[in-house]
Amino acid sequence: MNYFLIYVLLVVSAQLLTMLHMLYWRRNHSTILAWSMAILMFPFPAFVLYFIFGNRKIRQKSKKRTLQLHNPPLLDKTTLNPIERVLYAHALSRTTECNDIQLYFDGVEVYTVLLNEIMNAQRSIFISTYILQNDSTTHLILDALRQKALQGVDVKVLLDAVGSYELYFHQSPLRALRDAGGIVEFFMPILKHPLKNYINLRNHRKIYLFDERVVLAGGMNLGKRYLGSEPVKKRWVDMIFRLEGEAVFSYLEIFFADFEYATHQKCVARNKEPHGCGEHRVQVVPSGPDISSDALYEALLNAIHSALERIWIVTPYFVPDETILRALIIAKHKGVDVRLITPLYSDHWISDIGRSSYMREAQENGIEVMLYQGNMLHTKAVLLDHYAVMLGSVNIDNRSLFLNYEVVSFVYSEPIIVQMELWIKSLMERSVSGMKKGSRKRVITENFMRIFSPQL
Repeated sequence: MNYFLIYVLLVVSAQLLTMLHMLYWRRNHSTILAWSMAILMFPFPAFVLYFIFGNRKIRQKSKKRTLQLHNPPLLDKTTLNPIERVLYAHALSRTTECNDIQLYFDGVEVYTVLLNEIMNAQRSIFISTYILQNDSTTHLILDALRQKALQGVDVKVLLDAVGSYELYFHQSPLRALRDAGGIVEFFMPILKHPLKNYINLRNHRKIYLFDERVVLAGGMNLGKRYLGSEPVKKRWVDMIFRLEGEAVFSYLEIFFADFEYATHQKCVARNKEPHGCGEHRVQVVPSGPDISSDALYEALLNAIHSALERIWIVTPYFVPDETILRALIIAKHKGVDVRLITPLYSDHWISDIGRSSYMREAQENGIEVMLYQGNMLHTKAVLLDHYAVMLGSVNIDNRSLFLNYEVVSFVYSEPIIVQMELWIKSLMERSVSGMKKGSRKRVITENFMRIFSPQL
């Protein structure tokens, strides 16, 4: 028996089956190339991993339902900005006119605000986060939640099973909260039907809701690394915003959809009227496998193409697809001030290698690449001209834009835009401009990693 021939036939069959699957679901060329290369080098492991990790949108009826937000009616289409025009076409979300919003950049201040909201909650506390660390900070947060549950407050906590893997595999720190009546669930548990559970599609949303009238959202997870009662020398640089008003309902709908999927329990809103009415215009936009389109990606791309003055991007992980990168380069060539502020070193060395090729190409085309020299920069924000700022959980990478469950808010408010501008300038003051020239070996490695960028 010719075992080599059998091996070759199996490899070719695996490649052919994978190729047909990718072509049927209309994968882009970079994704096809990445998986084809992986199967060529590691045929059988890559073949198995593709059918675990290769799906991007959830299509089976038994999986998470498509998320639809209930939006206020649109009064005047002629006043829509480039972001709103795309999102209106997708019927995904509308801008809400009456909102109060405050920005918080300090981990101690965020911790104080979070604990105050927990202690002041009278009816409900809904928390969804990618990472809940098992440390002294979260022990205090969990104890505060336990006390509220004992008082009869409806406490629901949704954790991503991969992001919060320590607690997923060792859940004893959650026992007291559960015993008090609080509900703690994990999104897409790793060990529960792993081949059927789309384990590559993680819930990266950060939503902290109180009495269905106040939400804290942004990029911060829960743990000493992000916030705490005292300053920590190596605490990450991140932000959260506090929101009251009409836009809170969108966050509530998103949380309910995620929680219902994880628990199969129906959630019903109690609060029917917005609390507070400010002057900030906010548009909440979810993205991910539970959205039938790539509306957020298209809106961001259209905003880049439409920009006339500036595009300032703050992101810890910059691994864009070719279309986003080309749009940024075109914007720079037409005179737009395009800047990328990203950490000198992130917390993932493989992402640092994967991003470098894109950053070098951006720099070679005149885009100012600024490397932040302070603690790990985890903030996600995009300033678009002087009419919008994007805040939330989305990184400018393929995983955030195409794989994970995410949520952002576009804020169309001059005071908030100015505040973000000043804060980003403070980041620039602690940054070095430009990447150092890489060795030939380094550049080859960076360019090779570009093949696998769709999965980074």
